[in-house]
Amino acid sequence: MMKNPRPLIAHVVYRFGIGGLENGIVNLINQLPETSWRHAVVALTEVSPEFAKRVQRQDVQYLSLHKKPGHLWKLYPRLLRMFRELQPAVVHTRNLAALEAVVPAWAAGVPVRIHGEHGRDAIDPDGLRRRYQWVRRGYRPFVSHYVAVSKDLERYLRDRVGIASERIVQLYNGVDADRFHPVGNERAPIEGCPFREPDHWLIGTVGRMDYVKDQTTLARAFVLAVHANPAARNRMRLIIVGDGALRPECERIIGDAGMRELGWFAGERNDIAQVMRGLDCFVLPSLGEGISNTILEAMACALPVIATRVGGNPELVDEGVTGQTVSAGDPPALARAILNYFEDAALAQRHGTAARSRIERAFSLNHMVESYHQLYSAELRAGRGRVSRAAVNSTSAGN
Repeated sequence: MMKNPRPLIAHVVYRFGIGGLENGIVNLINQLPETSWRHAVVALTEVSPEFAKRVQRQDVQYLSLHKKPGHLWKLYPRLLRMFRELQPAVVHTRNLAALEAVVPAWAAGVPVRIHGEHGRDAIDPDGLRRRYQWVRRGYRPFVSHYVAVSKDLERYLRDRVGIASERIVQLYNGVDADRFHPVGNERAPIEGCPFREPDHWLIGTVGRMDYVKDQTTLARAFVLAVHANPAARNRMRLIIVGDGALRPECERIIGDAGMRELGWFAGERNDIAQVMRGLDCFVLPSLGEGISNTILEAMACALPVIATRVGGNPELVDEGVTGQTVSAGDPPALARAILNYFEDAALAQRHGTAARSRIERAFSLNHMVESYHQLYSAELRAGRGRVSRAAVNSTSAGN
C-alpha cells in the first residue's frame, strides 16, 4: 500500500469534548489545508461522539484510551504501539494532563513533538505550584517546541519552568467572526430561554461549572446588583450556560436570595453563537485562564465583556474600551461592573462595537490557522533534519 504523502498530526488531549481548548482543535482540523495535513485525535480518556460531529472532515481518526486516574506511564506501551502504527509527523499535546505522551512519541521516533499550554490547572490557577513546574521541566528534553496561547503563559514557561525563549511561540486563539457576529439593535431569541420580554437585560456566561471558572462569584454579584438597583429585579436576568459541580451551589445562591425565577441554568449547549447573540453583556468570573475562547466569541458578537483580571484576560479586554476587568473572587466589584452597563446602555453599546472591531483586527481565525500551519511546517522541516543527521551519525559510528 502506498504511503499517504500528507503528514499526519496527532492531537493528544485528556478528553475530546465540549471545551475551549477542544474547540480550538476542531477549528484547526476544519481550517488547515486538507491537501497539506491529515489528522488524528487521541483522547487519553474518551472522545465525545456528539462533540466530534463538529469536525467537518471525514478522514479524521479518533482514538479513546479510557485512561484510569493516575499517571500515564501505564499506557506508555499502548501509546508507543499506537504512534508506531500511525506514524505521525507531529504529535501535539495540550496542557499538563497530556504532556506525558511526548515520551512514547519520542520513543516511537516522531520527529516533531509540540506541547501547548492553554490555561491554568484548576488546583493551580496562579501557576505557583512548584510540583507542576518541576513536572513540566522534567519533560523538556522530549518536546521540540512549545506553544503558549497568551503572553502570561509564555512568561510562565520561560521564567518559572525554565524553557528557552527560542523554543516558545506565543499564538493567540482565533475566533470565527463569520459564525460569531452581531445581530443589530435587537437581541436574537435564545431557544428555550424563559426571558423574552423586550425590556429584559440579559447577562450571561458560558463554561464548565467548576472551581476555576467560579460561577458562584457571578451568582453572588448578580444578587448584589439586583438589590442595589430597584429596576434590576424587573429587568436584569442571569443566564449560565454549562454544567458541572458548581451548578447546585449557584442555584442555591440565587434561590436563597428569592431570585430563582430571575436566573436560567441552561446546561450544556451546542448553539453558543446563538446564545451570545441573545445576551446584552458577557461575564467571565474565572480564577484562572489562558486565552478564553468565550471572551473572543462574545467580543465577536459585539458584547461588552466583564472579566476577571487573571491569566490572559487583560490581553483580550481593553479596559474601558471594549470592556471592564475586576479582581477575581470579588462579588461587590463584579456587581458594580454589571451595574455600569445596566445603567448606561450607550456605554455598553460603545464597548461592544469596539470589541467587534478588535476581533476583526487582531483575533481572526484565519490568522491563527495560518500561524499553526507555518509552525507545523517549519518544525517538520527542522525535525526531519534532526532525524536525518542522527541517522548519519549513527551510521558513521558503526563504521
